Amino acid sequence: MTEPTARPAATGKAPGPATPSRQRFRGQRLGRPESGPGSLAPFGRRALAFLIDVAASGLVAGLFVRRHDLPGAAGHLPGQWSLVPLAADYLIGLVLLGRTFGMYLTGLRVIRVDRNVAIGPLRAAARTALLVLLIPAVVIDSDLRGLHDRLTGTAVIVH
Repeated sequence: MTEPTARPAATGKAPGPATPSRQRFRGQRLGRPESGPGSLAPFGRRALAFLIDVAASGLVAGLFVRRHDLPGAAGHLPGQWSLVPLAADYLIGLVLLGRTFGMYLTGLRVIRVDRNVAIGPLRAAARTALLVLLIPAVVIDSDLRGLHDRLTGTAVIVH
């Protein structure tokens, strides 16, 4: 059985190579598959992985932080101290395993865009620093890659 061939558009022009505004699916211009392993991670899974990482970091920080100025359970809220285990999770996880704890649970990993390899310590440090600022993570492109991914040349893919 042969695959169907692309038909010329209604204007009579043959379809050209995909451009950022004309790609058929997210990740096409990056050379990623449309779905399955190696495809760009959907936004929902990325958000879930981040929420898992934030919750785990808050729990870890809560074990070590005790505020005496707040009564009861509020005294165990880690506040900004939760950024320390969050940054450690991202930095150590990305360098050693190519993924964080939340990414592991949701089946994701981070790779370089130019090669299908781990991102290395410098990219991991830059990506982590940008992610902790949070703003770069919510500024996304047509591939749903955050500014922190674009600036470091990385992408989150389905593992």
